[in-house]
Amino acid sequence: MMQAHFIAFAAPKIWLFYHLMVSLSHIFVKEEKIMDYLPQDPAILVSSVNMLLRDEEFDTLESLCYAFSREPWEVSDYLLSHGFVWSEEQKQFRPIGYDSTDVGGEEDDSR
Repeated sequence: MMQAHFIAFAAPKIWLFYHLMVSLSHIFVKEEKIMDYLPQDPAILVSSVNMLLRDEEFDTLESLCYAFSREPWEVSDYLLSHGFVWSEEQKQFRPIGYDSTDVGGEEDDSR
């Protein structure tokens, strides 16, 4: 009979302590990674990379790539083959032809 009384008395306090520790762990744990890996789909990859750089999750394309165990040239080449070019000025990938000085540095006067 005494065990039942102890369990009824202690269980709510253990539950409360557990939830308090879980809540505090969210305060003291450093930032978690937003994604586990970079997407393979080119459109989603461009969107994800640009978002992470825009929201200042990463300072540079290099730091972003290294955080996901990828080489910057690998990501840039992959996206270039799918129609996107890196704009150092804007710090984002943009569609080829969006800026007048894409690929080769020559301006397109045909517009």
